[in-house]
Amino acid sequence: MQRALGAALAAALLVVPSVPAHADEVEQVVNGGFTDGTDPWWSSPGMPMAVTDGRACVTVPGGTTNKWDVALGQNDIDLVAGETYRFSFRASGAPEGHVVRALTGLSVAPYDTYYEASPALTTAGDAYSYTFTSAVTTDRAQVAFQLGGSAESWSFCVDDVSLLGGVPPEVYVPDTGPRVRVNQVGYLPTGPKRATLVTDATAALPWQLRNAAGRVVARGATRPRGVDVSSGQNVHSIDFSGYRRAGSGFTLVADGETSRPFDLGTAAYDRLRTDALKFFYTQRSGIEIRDDLRPGYARPAGHVDVPPNLGDGNVPCQPGVCDYRLDVTGGWYDAGDHGKYVVNGGISTWQLLSEYERNARTHAANPALAIPESGDRVPDILDEARWELEFLLEMQVPAGHPYAGMVHHKVHDASWTGLPLLPHLDPQQRELHPVSTAATLNLAATAAQAARLYRRYDPAFAKRALAAARTAFSAAQANPALYAPASDGNGGGAYDDSVVDDDFYWAAAELYLSTGQKGYADFVLASPVHTADVFGPGGAFDWGNTAAAGRLDLALVPSKLPGRAEVEASVVRGAQKYLAVQQAHPYGVAYAPGNTSWDWGSNSLILNNLVVVASAYDLTGERRYRDAVLEGMDYILGRNALNVSYVTGYGEVSSRNQHSRWYAHELDPALPHPPAGSLAGGANSSIQDPYAQGKLTGCVAQFCYIDDIQSWSTNELTINWNSALAWVSAFVAAQR
Repeated sequence: MQRALGAALAAALLVVPSVPAHADEVEQVVNGGFTDGTDPWWSSPGMPMAVTDGRACVTVPGGTTNKWDVALGQNDIDLVAGETYRFSFRASGAPEGHVVRALTGLSVAPYDTYYEASPALTTAGDAYSYTFTSAVTTDRAQVAFQLGGSAESWSFCVDDVSLLGGVPPEVYVPDTGPRVRVNQVGYLPTGPKRATLVTDATAALPWQLRNAAGRVVARGATRPRGVDVSSGQNVHSIDFSGYRRAGSGFTLVADGETSRPFDLGTAAYDRLRTDALKFFYTQRSGIEIRDDLRPGYARPAGHVDVPPNLGDGNVPCQPGVCDYRLDVTGGWYDAGDHGKYVVNGGISTWQLLSEYERNARTHAANPALAIPESGDRVPDILDEARWELEFLLEMQVPAGHPYAGMVHHKVHDASWTGLPLLPHLDPQQRELHPVSTAATLNLAATAAQAARLYRRYDPAFAKRALAAARTAFSAAQANPALYAPASDGNGGGAYDDSVVDDDFYWAAAELYLSTGQKGYADFVLASPVHTADVFGPGGAFDWGNTAAAGRLDLALVPSKLPGRAEVEASVVRGAQKYLAVQQAHPYGVAYAPGNTSWDWGSNSLILNNLVVVASAYDLTGERRYRDAVLEGMDYILGRNALNVSYVTGYGEVSSRNQHSRWYAHELDPALPHPPAGSLAGGANSSIQDPYAQGKLTGCVAQFCYIDDIQSWSTNELTINWNSALAWVSAFVAAQR
């Protein structure tokens, strides 16, 4: 989720033992060895400290909910911006397996967390050591150990606590595995099959394709490609498209390296399209997640007014924004936090509905998702999208109030919460944020789209959606310049957007396609966006750039729009552009941002570009577009500079520590990793989060990624990224 958090330090995990001391190192912690008793350390009321065998020990009371409910620490710690610190300690817990949240942060409101780690403790005790580089100067920091969240009491002991300034930062070198990079999941037997070899060689090299038994089944020579600017690597391409026999456990061998294994077949994509959609069920707010429907991911309903939640059933506005309250239960949690955002929910809902609409046009089957609504004679994908649509409708200002018909931009916590935190345990006050033109048009677009798709299954809902869409569009026309500010980023992402011509175009397009009314067609045809090139070299569309969503639907959904042939031609030209980019890229990526500066959520932008290419295939039937989509998935599933599949549970080495408050196994072993089919944001040249800054400063494009839960700028999961994965994987699954 694109946002600016309150965290202010860059962090990097060090391997124990620690780096040797330097002359300029300065200790910030007083009495970290507890040789002089416990002063100046503090502990929560009812949890006194005692020094036992030279360690500070406490009996942690049971029955607490959050980590911060009980803690011990030391205040008045000095930090200097730009200084690197080593935070180290030895700790134990009994019984074994309890997780402590060890942090350096601000000791006064708003209690910003600067660095945190969550080791699982042993009874014998272990040493832990971390480094971070401070981005702030303060004399009001603290070192603390948060211990709450256990039903039963337990014992915690800590010793040798140190915060040493002036240490050298750790150099991070990712493990990229074998130099032959492949799609670790699988290639379609009838599709392109290409790989990338990282090598110093400048001349062609022999390669072999081996089956699971190790027998060579194909061979050839690599194609030298020179230095790839997106990775800084000298690379060769390998093309084994001529081999078409299905099977599993294949490997490629070249330059003395053996790739990770992969399959030739379609089964993995059948699973992936289902898993990518099933992600949305476990993102649901306002409903219990059932273990029988998603084993291992059961949790109580979040934000339904059951303490400690203050809930979404009667939410006030931010102070001074409005004098009413709304019931905004339901919807999807946007990303790794508990916020719900209309502009991100809008593009995500559109993409799920677009997937359904394409399936209907091409007579492709909709996957069964095993969600609570399954069996109601409505396709599961429409049931899942409706969970968000109902929330979007709730965010509309009721009649009789100022800005009636406009839509609140977002709802989330008044202040940021820490990790991990299950939705039903979130104690923060929820707040409605001001209305915005962009949010209003997102509702207008998706509700209008819903009107034509749900008419067959629920005419009453379709009628309600269309009425809301009309009202929203008129309200936006009356208030065309109400923008969400970039400064509104406490407790949730800002999602600021001050350019809304694209949103007007998208909304008018959907209203026209669902009503056929001339007024909406006239609006579309008069918009400068209608004849603009909306398919940029970086990304075709995302939550902040929605013109392509309108253009694609105008090209693909049957209508009598004047000049529709030119609309179709513009989509094909956009696809040709991405095709040229992909063919020039040694890793087969249809993505070329300016200055090789990869964007936040680059994986979703790559996939959205493939949506355009797939649409060109639907319009023309030309196989080159279909093959380009297939090859484009290779990057997402392992054929990349880091040699990692960005989809949890897919590939031998895949992302699994995406930033999330409840898929937080990395911080708490009792919690799960993200479910299979969850897409990581991917390489982000700007590395906005402190953890990535500590590891990746100076990184080149593809290398600006790290699979750690604390890297929210490279490794978060979001609904709009998974909607892109769902759409493209459904396209691939339909190819045979």
